[in-house]
Amino acid sequence: MKAHPLSRRTFVKYAALACAPVTCAWPLAAANRAGLKPVRFGLCADPHKDLVPDADERLRVFIEAARSDNADFILQLGDFCQPLAKNRGFLELWESFKGPRYHTLGNHDRDGGLGWQATQDYWGMPQRYYSFDHSGWHFVVLDGNEIKPVNPEPGYPHYIGAEQLAWLREDLRKTTAPTLVFSHQSLEADGGLENRAEVRGVLEQANTEAGWRKIGACLNGHHHIDFQREINGIQYVQVNSMSYVWLGNVYAHVRYSDLIDKAYPALKFTAPYKESLFARVQLDPETGLTIQGVSSEFVGPSPWDLGLKERPGTLDHNIIAPRISDRRLKISSAARA
Repeated sequence: MKAHPLSRRTFVKYAALACAPVTCAWPLAAANRAGLKPVRFGLCADPHKDLVPDADERLRVFIEAARSDNADFILQLGDFCQPLAKNRGFLELWESFKGPRYHTLGNHDRDGGLGWQATQDYWGMPQRYYSFDHSGWHFVVLDGNEIKPVNPEPGYPHYIGAEQLAWLREDLRKTTAPTLVFSHQSLEADGGLENRAEVRGVLEQANTEAGWRKIGACLNGHHHIDFQREINGIQYVQVNSMSYVWLGNVYAHVRYSDLIDKAYPALKFTAPYKESLFARVQLDPETGLTIQGVSSEFVGPSPWDLGLKERPGTLDHNIIAPRISDRRLKISSAARA
């Protein structure tokens, strides 16, 4: 199993960027906020039902928190579960939330040779990519699992093709609402989308054409880290996995019983989190975007205990960590794009 930064032959260069402020600005004039109402939603990423033994319990904690918070909807950022009969109880937990529920396709959600349509049908997901509105805000969900037509990078497909890009341009052109964008793979990081710069260009052009910061933030999973970066006025937030960080063969360590290790053979290549990680997200026309995360600790030895070395500009305790940090994109009165 190979899908996360620590399993790659070259590490993602993050630590030099990890000083990005937790509180940033989202310039929206009063006219851009007209008609907006507060909305709150639960957000999770990468539970990996098919890899970890306690995925059901982790999801249950998330669903109970969303119910307790009276969340308007919930959204998952991919690597959720394969469309198999044994995962029906996990899916039913997700569906026990009575409000709207939104899916993002992750690269592992079709493992085992199953097609994307099988996953969509199993989840009840009408389109691979889509948008929706809630309380005056606009939300876009992308599918980063398309195949690059020429010279694709090795590994799982991680690309957004011309047809989806054309749809994205038109969708952003039509909306007049402040917008968040969701994807599984990162739109800003090494190891993310192959054409991430092209996708960012579409977002930045939409802001330029609108004359104001229409797209405030993009949130993704996949990389199992806790990180935020601003590029040309748009915030890019990496939402940590609900379950673990991937370490790979070099740092293999059996943390549970031999029985569990036999049933979940890839688990030894991870550093699991004790508690389920997820985020409570709130959008408010007066205060902006607030992300409230969860902090935990590693089950057994940390990556650093196992010999993973901190490397300036590559690996850092602040991003390879068992938490989702609190973050805020505060609305300011300036209306520049």
